Amino acid sequence: MTIWVDADACPVPVKEILFKAAERTKTELILVANQYIATPPSLVIKSMQVSSGFDVADNYIVEQAKEGDLVITADIPLASEVIDKKAIALNPRGELYTTANIKQRLNIRDFMDTMRASGVQSGGQAKYGDKDKQQFANQLDKYLAKQR
Repeated sequence: MTIWVDADACPVPVKEILFKAAERTKTELILVANQYIATPPSLVIKSMQVSSGFDVADNYIVEQAKEGDLVITADIPLASEVIDKKAIALNPRGELYTTANIKQRLNIRDFMDTMRASGVQSGGQAKYGDKDKQQFANQLDKYLAKQR
């Protein structure tokens, strides 16, 4: 089992949680981005730099992820694609994407894109905080416990 991270926009606290969890459980962790991502020295933690371009990192993760792998992403289309491959998708705020909720999330995302394109200002997402960090850590721990 591998944990894949859509690392370009992944919050630093999430990366730190993942580094500790990967070392503790000896789980392979691969951060994918189109820029250099620093990682601690480790036998199980790697950083993969892909070329720049729209969705290059996402496409790499979709190609590489296997059934049962965990993908950390806030990108809903990426989450949908990895769920189709029977991988698990977890948002950095601790929301687990599933076959039951991903289509609804895609519809909401598309609706919000349409609203923004027509000039409506939505204000964006709240700042990443301690509650989000705790929810993410809890979901990650649940997933890792199931894998043992």
